[in-house]
Amino acid sequence: MTAAPADLLIDRPAVTDGASLWRLAKESKTLDLNSSYSYLLWCRDFAATSAVARDADGEPVGFVTGYVRPDDPRTLLVWQVAVDPAYRGHGIAAALLDGLTARLAEERGITAIETTITPGNTASERLFTSFAARHGADVTREVLFQAGLFPDGPHDPEVLNRIGPLAPTTAH
Repeated sequence: MTAAPADLLIDRPAVTDGASLWRLAKESKTLDLNSSYSYLLWCRDFAATSAVARDADGEPVGFVTGYVRPDDPRTLLVWQVAVDPAYRGHGIAAALLDGLTARLAEERGITAIETTITPGNTASERLFTSFAARHGADVTREVLFQAGLFPDGPHDPEVLNRIGPLAPTTAH
């Protein structure tokens, strides 16, 4: 993996980024593609718990969407992670995840993250396992949603990965 481009900017998504996030999810070929409307809503309602990576022209080239769990306000649930195919292999997904969790640890006291990964999604498994290692955190796994719970046809089970506790960040 090479370093993320120096001119990469990581910030919060704006509603105007919704179409780009939808496109990145669609081009990922691995994510469950939600409606374009849902990405617009996500960029409005969950911008504070999500992150977008922008190229030198300000165009989104990657994103992480997430939300703070209502019944566990110190846990960030990471919903989706995607990086434009032309930008993969440069550590952008890791930079997005590290930046988002550092921001939310400072702003909201996040001490753990959760995400679900379908069996065989090795890219996501590597991303979250390496995140845990960088942050000195444990990873526990259990099936959250069995395949038979999905009403829209064949779907792999979703395995919950819980990572924590995250080491406290130091203020700069």
